[in-house]
Amino acid sequence: MQQSSPGYRIESIAGNTSGQGLSAIVPPEIEGWNWGAFLLSWVWGVGNKVWWALLALIPVPFLGLAIAILLGLKGNEWAWKFKKWESVERFRRSQRIWMWWGIASLLAPLGLLIAIILMALGVLGYYGYIKF
Repeated sequence: MQQSSPGYRIESIAGNTSGQGLSAIVPPEIEGWNWGAFLLSWVWGVGNKVWWALLALIPVPFLGLAIAILLGLKGNEWAWKFKKWESVERFRRSQRIWMWWGIASLLAPLGLLIAIILMALGVLGYYGYIKF
């Protein structure tokens, strides 16, 4: 009998085909769109051993967007096939973290832009160039 740590289980060797390359069987519960792969493309690819994601760095118009869409569609499958995962639960938890970092990478520049605009308005108001 195989023991597992509290909070997650370790799948048997026969049931876990992750990290076995193109011949790995992808569990149906991890199929679907991968927001982390779409939003972070090549960074996500390096972290998940999906080296094809590095093609997003080639400076060809629209290639980066095409690679990001392809990673969004096939990211879960490729990450399962090319990196060894302890279990489906650990895989899903990891991909959820990638998703949140991807969302943060979109929102951070927007927050910075808003902060710069508010600071500029504050400085202009302080020196009397604009009145509120």
